[in-house]
Amino acid sequence: MGMLGDMANKAKELAKGHPDQADKGVERVEREIDTRTGGKYDAQTDKAADAIRRSYGGGTTPRA
Repeated sequence: MGMLGDMANKAKELAKGHPDQADKGVERVEREIDTRTGGKYDAQTDKAADAIRRSYGGGTTPRA
């Protein structure tokens, strides 16, 4: 596996060990993308964030 794949696997393992912190990070990135795009891709970022959370067993962070 390439270096990027190795980094992704390591990130996933870290997220599994600290799902609350990972959830906060996912929420922060999702919010930043929505802010920079004016919410134009809100449905897509929601779907992507949910998929990421499922990949490490995270919960759903309440939206602000």
